[in-house]
Amino acid sequence: MSEYLSYKRKNLVPYTPGEQPKDMKYVKLNTNESPFPPSKKAVKKAAEAAGRLNLYSDPECRELTLKIAELYGVEYSNVLVTNGSDEILNFAFMAFCDDKSPAVFPDITYGFYSVFADLNLVPYEEIPLKDDFSINVEDYLNINKNIFIANPNAPTGLILSLEDIEKILKSNPKNIVVIDEAYIDFGGESAVCLIDKYKNLLVTGTFSKSRSMAGARLGFGIASSELISDLNTIKYSTNPYNVNSMTLSAGIGALEDEDYTKRNIKEIIENREYVKKELKALGFSLTDSYANFVFAKHNILSGKEIYLKLRQKGVLVRHFEKEKISQYNRITIGNKEQTEILISKIKEILEETK
Repeated sequence: MSEYLSYKRKNLVPYTPGEQPKDMKYVKLNTNESPFPPSKKAVKKAAEAAGRLNLYSDPECRELTLKIAELYGVEYSNVLVTNGSDEILNFAFMAFCDDKSPAVFPDITYGFYSVFADLNLVPYEEIPLKDDFSINVEDYLNINKNIFIANPNAPTGLILSLEDIEKILKSNPKNIVVIDEAYIDFGGESAVCLIDKYKNLLVTGTFSKSRSMAGARLGFGIASSELISDLNTIKYSTNPYNVNSMTLSAGIGALEDEDYTKRNIKEIIENREYVKKELKALGFSLTDSYANFVFAKHNILSGKEIYLKLRQKGVLVRHFEKEKISQYNRITIGNKEQTEILISKIKEILEETK
């Protein structure tokens, strides 16, 4: 840290992304990426766009915005395309939160929420999950703060019903409720259908997971046109050309190949249920995940021990040091071959510790 860093940022603790080691070839199940390559249509369109990189990208992201609106059954004015869903989450903290409108979110959830709050000097409260890691909806009723909820939650994979989300929305009409749906394609029901009913709802999504475009950095938000206008004020005050031309084109190609996306989702869900069954048979306890990962702990070995032993055997999973979840590991669901390697390596570990 230099002597020039603003006092406002002196205590900022940045987000820690999943490790990306290069010392050996790993079965990479630690960052919830898709095990499948992007759609060929996405790759083709991105390659075509590469020839136009001398020109700025479309600041309105018009063609992609229209396609997202069509897919979700909303209007063009209800959609904002961003550089990953992280960007629109940050926009939400910038646009709607301040010392008079603080933020609130679960104590076990996506780690970037607290970072965005600190970055934007927003006071916030972390509400403990219940002992089973589920959200107690009653904790969020009439709270008079801006609410951020990942649904399904990460790293637990647990979901809230639309009925519960509506309870939260109804009881906080003067505050924004952000439903982060990075993993919704793998289970649960999207809250997008509620945006016309609740002007305080912002739903965020990403192309990183189900559409195999984590490296492209493409996200979006869906909300009332008024909220989208507010978020556009932030966008055009920071970076009007926030999504590059190749990513925009890849996103269009991906949405033109929904059959490919649906097939991949189906396989990931099938593999998730296979992993759940196998891990339970090996003495693991798991949450009922509806995401593209499972959250598991063993009845004998510690979470860190399993993480380290798997790493030695060439399998990366995500371990968290936070005490409440330190016995758990979050394991991304890979393709069939990757899941079988995962299970075989865990069996080896358990055999070696007998």
